[in-house]
Amino acid sequence: MRKVPHYLNFSYFPSYFLVFLYLCNPVLRTTNNMPEISVRGLEMPESPIRKLAPLANAAKSRGIKVYHLNIGQPDLPTPQCGLDALKKIDRKILEYSPSQGYLSYREKLIPYYKKFNINITPDDIIISSGGSEAVLFAFMACLNPGDEIIVPEPAYANYMAFAISAGAKIRTIATSIEEGFALPRVEKFEELINEKTRAIMICNPNNPTGYLYTRREMNQIRDLVRKYDLYLFSDEVYREYIYTGSPYISVMNLEGLEDNAVLIDSVSKRYSECGIRVGALITRNPEIRQAVMKFCQARLSPPLLGQIVAEASLDAPESYYRDVYDEYVERRKTLIDGLNRIPGVYSPIPMGAFYTVAKLPVDDSEKFCRWCLTDFNYEGETVMMAPASGFYTTPGAGINQVRIAYVLKKEDLQRALVVLRKALEAYPGRTESE
Repeated sequence: MRKVPHYLNFSYFPSYFLVFLYLCNPVLRTTNNMPEISVRGLEMPESPIRKLAPLANAAKSRGIKVYHLNIGQPDLPTPQCGLDALKKIDRKILEYSPSQGYLSYREKLIPYYKKFNINITPDDIIISSGGSEAVLFAFMACLNPGDEIIVPEPAYANYMAFAISAGAKIRTIATSIEEGFALPRVEKFEELINEKTRAIMICNPNNPTGYLYTRREMNQIRDLVRKYDLYLFSDEVYREYIYTGSPYISVMNLEGLEDNAVLIDSVSKRYSECGIRVGALITRNPEIRQAVMKFCQARLSPPLLGQIVAEASLDAPESYYRDVYDEYVERRKTLIDGLNRIPGVYSPIPMGAFYTVAKLPVDDSEKFCRWCLTDFNYEGETVMMAPASGFYTTPGAGINQVRIAYVLKKEDLQRALVVLRKALEAYPGRTESE
């Protein structure tokens, strides 16, 4: 029998040392010897949009109707040409598509982007599994662990999740609801820039606020990116939904950023095709594309069926876009007017997308949103919203704010506003009197 070396024989150590060793070693403290979850897994935030879904499901099981104002899932129909293409698929094999996406689809996207003065080639486009994958691959290709990204907050919550996945850190620059979430002066950006700063990320029009960046703001960001040699990631999936006379300015239209700019796109909101999971990463920088393609090859391919539907949807008539746009205009007016008539509630007027962030007279918006689903109903109905604190990284920010998506028909929005008013009247954590 092999003799155990003395330095591995615990009998040689005094008892107090063994206690010390036990207390300092999490593996020894674990009674079931379960390995620890990764730091990345522990740091990954819950989705403010989806984390209350079990409570909503429980409410429905009790017979309560839930008005879903929490998620940007449009209820408007998918283009018929897209649905027809899905129904008519006659392939005998559902094969992998090319890792970059089908050339026919990328070629067909060129005239679509040209309508917005975005002049690109099919080689500039990489098709992704939704806009989410495009953001993740942009971060993975352009950022090293420890690099920092500057993001105006509130921001789409998943940016934080993708940054954690890439080992990067998000540093936020605050915008305020009182100023309509306009960007602060450029000096505030420069205060955050250091040797670790690698990129700026924007969403234009913005999710969750509906803010549309002005030409002056876009030029300021462009000048910063050029001055400090940064990447500029721009999520522009809501370009169809702009409700003011202000122009939509794409990152691809900013002069001098050919090697810095990465555009993120998706068909989810444009065509009510959230479930087909098709997006795009667009850049004129060949080195970025080459790096992104390595990640694309590792995941093999974007969805085959999704690309078929998305390509066919580009044939949607102009009347489809016009009808959808007009519907959102009416919904926006219904929601914003209704919110600002509720005592203690304030919402700025969103200029784009189909969201608003509203301030409520409550102590904690997450508690309120949970309470609406667990303890409250008005005539058998309640509302589900996304606590806006999940769209901030600054502790305590957005504590009394919610994001509301106006993706329901006007009649449902009007009823949801009645239910919300009644909920605020009954909520025990209300912070203001009427």
